[in-house]
Amino acid sequence: MIFRILLAVSGLLLTVFLSACGKEPLYQEQGYVFGTLVEVSIYGDNEAHAKQAITSVMHEFQRLHNELHAWQPSELSELNKAFAHGDSRAVTPELAGMLTDATKLSIKSDGLFNPSIGNLIQLWGFQADEFKPVQPDEKLIEQRVATNPQMSDITLEQGRAKSSNPAVQLDLGGYAKGYALDRAAILLKQQGIHNALINIGGNILAIGQKGNRPWRVGIQHPRKSGALAALDLHDGEAIGTSGDYQRYFMLGDKRYCHLIDPRNGHPMQGVEAVTILTHGVNAGLLSDGSSKPLFISGISGWRAAATTMGLNEAMLVDAQGVIHITNDLKKRLEFTDKEVKLQVE
Repeated sequence: MIFRILLAVSGLLLTVFLSACGKEPLYQEQGYVFGTLVEVSIYGDNEAHAKQAITSVMHEFQRLHNELHAWQPSELSELNKAFAHGDSRAVTPELAGMLTDATKLSIKSDGLFNPSIGNLIQLWGFQADEFKPVQPDEKLIEQRVATNPQMSDITLEQGRAKSSNPAVQLDLGGYAKGYALDRAAILLKQQGIHNALINIGGNILAIGQKGNRPWRVGIQHPRKSGALAALDLHDGEAIGTSGDYQRYFMLGDKRYCHLIDPRNGHPMQGVEAVTILTHGVNAGLLSDGSSKPLFISGISGWRAAATTMGLNEAMLVDAQGVIHITNDLKKRLEFTDKEVKLQVE
């Protein structure tokens, strides 16, 4: 059975609750980029200005998608070729900044956020526009894990990047959406937009508010249609979810998702979703990259990982549907599924 990414957009990680009634000054546009559905909503501005602002954001999304594509011709794929051959390559200041930030985040997560494991992601079939069930040879998995690619293997000097480890193959899929959220916020503010909501496949960033109230968003239930919970998202806050229900395939009765544990080379099991709430500078980026270490840490390690990552508002849904949640996030959420089992940790 083939799972097309396009079919997955109907199950966005997060759902935005927006009123479309009456003459409310709300303008929205949707697009498809980064392999997922994106949506920008602007409140309280005239349609012409809002449309112009959103068009600039959509163009920025497409630019980033083209430059950061891991398996089609792009600046990133050319850099991967250079790494594999032991060569250095000139990189733009923007990409150099991304690599620096991603390395810092990887080190902070003790390597659980690791965009350098593109070879493992490719081996499991997730560097493709459609997913086919595959069971890689275990020896090949072990060989790729043994090469131990790390973001710290990359050095940047005089505008050029080089890796001391030819096994480093970058896949910024767990970083690009968050970076794009922050870029979109900058573009909108530069154009005088004061109230907007940016949604990239379920990673959502709020600017201002929706009239006289905060933006209201919902967290997708990982195994049911509709929302698991809802919350008000305030100015400068972002929320992101890493889940096993959008990019995955089934082999027999076992689910294999795109979130791979770099320590053993296998897709993570036992976790359905992790949601985190972030604030302030780079909130979008953090909402994307910081959720992965919690997911990969699993039930036994997610809380310690949240502390390490400086996340006070986080939750994990395990394979039995039990919600493990911090008290700070529990205070913010309104659960729409009244039968949930909560475990405050």
